[in-house]
Amino acid sequence: MESIDPDAEPENAGTETENEPADDTGGNAEEPADENEAAENGENADGEASGGGEGELEIFSWWTGAGEEAGLLALIDQFESDNPDVSVVNAAVAGGAGTNAQAVLASRMQGNDPPGTFQIHAGAALNTGWVEAGRMEPITDIWEEEEWMDKFPEDLIDMITSDGEIYSVPVNIHRSNTMFFNQSIFDEYGLEAPTTFDEFYDVADQLEAEGIVPLALGDTESWTALHLFETILLGVLGPDSYNQLWSGELGFDSPEVAEAVEHFDRMLEYINDDHAARNWQDAAQMVAQGDAAMNVMGDWAAGYFATDLELEPNVDFGWAETPDTEGEFIIVSDTFGLPQDVDDPDTVRDFLTFLGSVEAQDTFNPLKGSIPARVDADPEQYNEYGQETIDDFQNASLAPSLAHNSAAPAGFVSQADQAVNIFVSSRNHEQLIDSLQTAQEENIQ
Repeated sequence: MESIDPDAEPENAGTETENEPADDTGGNAEEPADENEAAENGENADGEASGGGEGELEIFSWWTGAGEEAGLLALIDQFESDNPDVSVVNAAVAGGAGTNAQAVLASRMQGNDPPGTFQIHAGAALNTGWVEAGRMEPITDIWEEEEWMDKFPEDLIDMITSDGEIYSVPVNIHRSNTMFFNQSIFDEYGLEAPTTFDEFYDVADQLEAEGIVPLALGDTESWTALHLFETILLGVLGPDSYNQLWSGELGFDSPEVAEAVEHFDRMLEYINDDHAARNWQDAAQMVAQGDAAMNVMGDWAAGYFATDLELEPNVDFGWAETPDTEGEFIIVSDTFGLPQDVDDPDTVRDFLTFLGSVEAQDTFNPLKGSIPARVDADPEQYNEYGQETIDDFQNASLAPSLAHNSAAPAGFVSQADQAVNIFVSSRNHEQLIDSLQTAQEENIQ
């Protein structure tokens, strides 16, 4: 997914792309609600929401697809139920897999017209973006007042912390390194979900021999190829070396990255020929309909399968970690913070307090297909996939996502995205490695 530099002039702000996916990274081409009457809320130390306050709140996001929009509207409904004196504006922007929303946001922030609160991924997107640019207010006091420090994972809190201050509230957790597969196809041919690269190639060869596309990819929006590549990097390097890429301790010209590029090249041999004409949702549909066997995607795909397509986990679709990443979890977390100079900061603060509650997280995430960021949410509110992922999240080694703007600064993500997508066509290993190394030298200190 393309990254937006807070200090760059946005291009084509407000444009929309047709047939957009309904994932954590972007929206379906459904029109968002223009405005909803809503309310502000809070939470006590037990994770229960508590109301109070009046004012107006503008919530800015790219959640316009079926599952994500349903989750957002459910949050607004609960918020307005508790706080009928607050007027909520749902300022969701559709199109461009989130890039349209980011362009509109950049334009507004540069014009000193910030929304009340906005969706931003934990990690570099927040910290090297709007926090570093001096456009966000710290909300450490909310975390202390609500006694949240032991309610969210320490690694996640670190991803929203800069210079000792906390700047946002995580509402969900998505997992990037997930391989979904068509359960019927695997059952018919007696296949087990591959857990290593060698097992993947073996399964893919068997599927190809049966005339089945082994791996579905939809990269008409370029972030999906980068998404696949980041899972391969983690599988080859492991979490420690993977994280060293984002600190500059390990270069992209290392033998480990060269090995990852080899695997990337080989995995691309098994994708559908029309990948460039499909988006991620189309690729997921190929698996759902039996036109392909596997798809590497964030687990917003699980929400798409279960909520939109009404498929049953472990009956219609199965899942496993991507090759050689068992016990590892590439995290994508949507968060909301408090921009500087908003018209009604008290109402925003009350909404952020509401977002951090068990009530809000268990309202939103079952519809979205994500899991709660809080460690004390109710697993019974989630389907079989969600329950397993909640357990994995609490026990796994966490790693930030490159494709979804958590691991590296915006400039690096943009250059890596371009380099990876050139590679999908050229398959030039040296060119990809040189481009990534140059991007690292230019953007990562």
